[in-house]
Amino acid sequence: MSTCPCLSGLPYEECCGPYISGAKNPPTAEALMRSRYTAYAVHQIDYIIDTCTSNGKADIDRRETSAWSEQSTWLGLKIVSVEKGGPDDTEGTVEFEASYERKGLKDLHHERAQFKKQDGRWMYEEGTVAPVTVVRASPKVGRNDPCPCGSGKKYKHCHGR
Repeated sequence: MSTCPCLSGLPYEECCGPYISGAKNPPTAEALMRSRYTAYAVHQIDYIIDTCTSNGKADIDRRETSAWSEQSTWLGLKIVSVEKGGPDDTEGTVEFEASYERKGLKDLHHERAQFKKQDGRWMYEEGTVAPVTVVRASPKVGRNDPCPCGSGKKYKHCHGR
């Protein structure tokens, strides 16, 4: 693998690879967040579970998490904001957006994640997922409106079936 999936611009072996392999511990909450995203992209679910506090682990369904990881094409990670979470802190918050495609549909996972340092190691505590508002590209077609396909029929008698 060349460039790390977390989009840091560094090679995987110099970025998230050492964290996922266990050779090193992430020095910051952001580094842990990036490595967790990368773990989803490279299907390393054990790393996802191992980097959670006991509270975080309670919320993980391993089978579902593995399916989400494997059935998705991971498109990129954007760090929106970071509060604390440095090498000398004991807690921190990372707000991020992870974009992916699953079953032909693109989606965005926007989360504000809480991290805690336990025994000198950064761990994922919990996260709050931000709801995504779907914006319609065109006005809604009513049942009795003309069908947008141009057939001249009412929508309910054409593509509205």
